[in-house]
Amino acid sequence: MSLGFGLISAQRSPGDPRSWTDLYREALDLTSLAEQLGFGSVWTTEHHFIDDGYMPSLLPMSAAMAARTSAIEIGTGVVLAPLHHPLRLAEDAATVQLISQGRFTLGLGLGWVPVEFEALGAALSSRGKSMEEILQILPQAWSGRPFHHDGTIHSFPTVGVRPVPETPIPVVIGGGAEAAVRRAARLAQGFFSNASPAKLAQQVAWAHDEMASVGRDPATFRWIYYTVMAPGPSVEKAWDRLGAHVHAMRWKYGDMEASASRSGPLPPPGPLTDPARESLQKATLLGTGADIAERVAAIRAAVDAPLDIVARSYFPTLTYDEQAQLMHRLAEEVAPLI
Repeated sequence: MSLGFGLISAQRSPGDPRSWTDLYREALDLTSLAEQLGFGSVWTTEHHFIDDGYMPSLLPMSAAMAARTSAIEIGTGVVLAPLHHPLRLAEDAATVQLISQGRFTLGLGLGWVPVEFEALGAALSSRGKSMEEILQILPQAWSGRPFHHDGTIHSFPTVGVRPVPETPIPVVIGGGAEAAVRRAARLAQGFFSNASPAKLAQQVAWAHDEMASVGRDPATFRWIYYTVMAPGPSVEKAWDRLGAHVHAMRWKYGDMEASASRSGPLPPPGPLTDPARESLQKATLLGTGADIAERVAAIRAAVDAPLDIVARSYFPTLTYDEQAQLMHRLAEEVAPLI
């Protein structure tokens, strides 16, 4: 199956009796289920200091996922690279690649929440420069040969990073800005996008332009498109069943900065206004397998590049059984049509 599943975040929800221990156990169970159902990939997502425990440590989790599975691709969507020391990032990624026997894809992004940068000693203003250097450092680190780096953001003496991954680690970049796309086209193996179809077409055009300028074949570049999918008997019934969960997932992003220094019970999502509901319904792929497949086909038709599709259908406010049922529906009703 080409369809991927994610983005697993192991967040708690208001009033949910499950502990974080429960949620991490369930995240690994869902990874095993994704493989059993035939999903092609499973993805995690990173943030820090969020009151609901939004997953901060993707590489340890990726290693655990690798140990629980044997075939599925394991991807990070995405590690916030400027918050990590590049040598430690290289070591941890190499370890995951060895444990997974070559099934790991390292997705990297810039990050955007100011408190994360301040608390972890990184500069939000230089995150682009940091990413540029990290993308140059990682291939050297994974070569097994000693090297040094004297950059604007990162500097270290001559060292060799070990263990050495026995198969190459693909790096994909997540983001939306033109600079991120062009950086990926020069220095990475792919791009991880959730842009609108029109913006995605623009991203592909930027990437092709950049690859032409550096003499790179676009066929060597992978496009991964992740989008919220909410399957159901009809568009209306799918929204009635899952709309509140889509809203809760989206709402939390606006609450992240405030939640970093908050204590006490988790607050419920804010009210869903009519304009916000219309926007969410438009952005979410709702309905039967055929309904969703038609939307995916339109997205693919809008771009001049092949797309790998990831269903962003992990909703923290679902119970484990509800999440498992949704995954079965994606695998049985949606995946065969896309």
